[in-house]
Amino acid sequence: MAKKNEAATATPKKKKNQGEAKAFTAPARLRIKYREEVVPALVEMFGYKNPMMVPKLEKIVLNMGLGSEKDNPKGMDVALDELGTIAGQKPVITKAKKSVANFKVRQGMNIGAKVTLRGDRMYYFADKLMNIVLPRVRDFRGVPDSSFDGRGNYAMGVKEQLIFPEINYDDVDKVRGMDIAFVTTAKTDEEAKALLRLLGMPFEQ
Repeated sequence: MAKKNEAATATPKKKKNQGEAKAFTAPARLRIKYREEVVPALVEMFGYKNPMMVPKLEKIVLNMGLGSEKDNPKGMDVALDELGTIAGQKPVITKAKKSVANFKVRQGMNIGAKVTLRGDRMYYFADKLMNIVLPRVRDFRGVPDSSFDGRGNYAMGVKEQLIFPEINYDDVDKVRGMDIAFVTTAKTDEEAKALLRLLGMPFEQ
């Protein structure tokens, strides 16, 4: 009788786990677009002979400077919660590498937070940023196309967290901006720009 009860309780648990795995393995829309549309377009543009040569998005890093909150633990916690909500992943705290007396910063002090997104989380965030978040910016005319680093990576700044739909205006205690870096496998800025544009990055015309 006991074995029968154990079997009955085990079955629903197995189904639940299968459902969770299925939800997390669903491919991101932007990943599918990259594979089916972006890769062929890049091959045609740059004449890659080997599929491994086609540049791809490797990771997205969100960084929020919190030096103004270094003496305010509550403000630091709120900022961490907001960044985690925006990214869909728990952020890590960045610490000062050296002391700077003029800014009253000591080595090891908490001065920021960052999140590194890869895989589907990265594609979900990029899709949201390009198609939902940036168009919400007042008088938006595109992001600058000059912020490449010469090695195929692109960085942009966001002035306030309020443009993200997950953030409730009434719950915000302070406006906080962040930097967003797109790290690609492109060898040149020209290839990286073409990759991001084809993915949907709204560069200035």
